[in-house]
Amino acid sequence: MAWSIGFSLLAAFLFAAAAALQYRAARRAVRGRSDAVAATGLIRKLVRDPVWLAGWAVNLGGFMSQAVALHLGSTGLVQPLLVSQLVFTILLGCAGTGCLPARMDLLGGIAVSAGLALLFTVPGAVPPAGEPSRPRLFVAAVLAAPLVLALSRGAALRKGRIRSVLLGTCAGLLFAGSAVLIKLTTADLVDRGVAATAADWPGYALAGTTLLGLVLEQRAFAAGSLPAAMTAMTMTNPAASYLLAVFAFHTRPPGSASAFAAVAVSAALLTAGVMAMARSAAAGRGGAAAP
Repeated sequence: MAWSIGFSLLAAFLFAAAAALQYRAARRAVRGRSDAVAATGLIRKLVRDPVWLAGWAVNLGGFMSQAVALHLGSTGLVQPLLVSQLVFTILLGCAGTGCLPARMDLLGGIAVSAGLALLFTVPGAVPPAGEPSRPRLFVAAVLAAPLVLALSRGAALRKGRIRSVLLGTCAGLLFAGSAVLIKLTTADLVDRGVAATAADWPGYALAGTTLLGLVLEQRAFAAGSLPAAMTAMTMTNPAASYLLAVFAFHTRPPGSASAFAAVAVSAALLTAGVMAMARSAAAGRGGAAAP
């Protein structure tokens, strides 16, 4: 478990650094605007930007660290730890400007740390690793697809912070699916080899969900509010991953009163902590201060 936790935190840090770089590039690409028209041709502009390409390289390192963490532990263990990504975003913003974290930042960080500590120390709160059920994964995909379409459609009609939240939620849902597919693909590679992995569908589904998630993430950044986009992704990803771990991996949800209470209190602490940090000026400066 210790190695899985370590690689999860490394992934969270790398994702935060990548988000800062990509936010800066995305805002420059749309010249400060925040509507759907401004995002036309966004990806074509970003792939020519060296700052965005640097963020892509860092993001790739985050995905590799996440893949190792998921191979060593369950999605119910790894994905909640990615909430710490917002903590790292604030720290990077402070480091880039030389400021100190505000009181709300510290309280938010304490709440997130307490929520994670509670989740991981109460027996039965984190679903154990189990064998995946591919039919159940298909059902989950069928249920999630209309939600992603509805949210992305709603985002096309909005701008600014609301657009960032809607697109960030879509990206979070897709990244939660990617986490499950990463686990399936790495298991194929380790247990069955490259040829068998190439003949199986999870690797191709992983490429599709990850690519679409990254496109929506860039559009969320381009809409203008890094804290709003990061908060939506940070909360949606682990929550959806936790539900997927229970639903699709032949594992049981918390069965005891103490485990159920731990999950409920942990969710409340994480939500409160993320909401507090989402208002941080340092998080908003993260992209502007990125080298």
